[in-house]
Amino acid sequence: MTDKQSKKAKPSDQVRLDAFFSDLKDWREELLALREIVLDCGLVETFKWSSPVYTWEGANVAIIWGFKDRAALGFFKGVLLKDPDGVLEAPGENSRSSRVANFISPAEVQKAEATLRKYVAEAIEVEKKGLSVDLPKNDLDYPEELVAKLDEDDAFRTAFEGLTPGRRRGWVLHFSGAKQSKTRAGRIEKAAPAILEGKGMHDR
Repeated sequence: MTDKQSKKAKPSDQVRLDAFFSDLKDWREELLALREIVLDCGLVETFKWSSPVYTWEGANVAIIWGFKDRAALGFFKGVLLKDPDGVLEAPGENSRSSRVANFISPAEVQKAEATLRKYVAEAIEVEKKGLSVDLPKNDLDYPEELVAKLDEDDAFRTAFEGLTPGRRRGWVLHFSGAKQSKTRAGRIEKAAPAILEGKGMHDR
């Protein structure tokens, strides 16, 4: 770890960050390359939702993920970025705010470096201007099985409420997609370990 990188993380986050990057197997080179780029853009490295998150004055700006089939750099308010190079995609069909740039090789990251630097700079400007994504509030009804689980399990409630809005939305849509109560309850119980680890449906 470079001196510059070590200064970016709080001591409380550093152990988790070191463990995350030292344990990387899939997409290691790609994720390390993405990390180097965002750190060099002046963002502060933290660790949230089981992933490295990059902030500007406490605001979440970017996150890096290793999915099964790709590495990704995500922007929390990516929908507000202009994206003239057309590299950003919605991470899921129900994603309303975040956008991601996907990579399957270190060469792709290197080729996109200038673009990513521009986008990080634009994302920082979004925070400086205090811009926000206009999202409808409480537009999803929680199924009664989820409400019951939240009421009876304090640890689960804390974990679920601590998820990013996109992750919560993804889980609610997944649970609500089952027609039968028994199936909805089963989906919730199956998802509980991942939720307790701060993960969304598509996180490893």
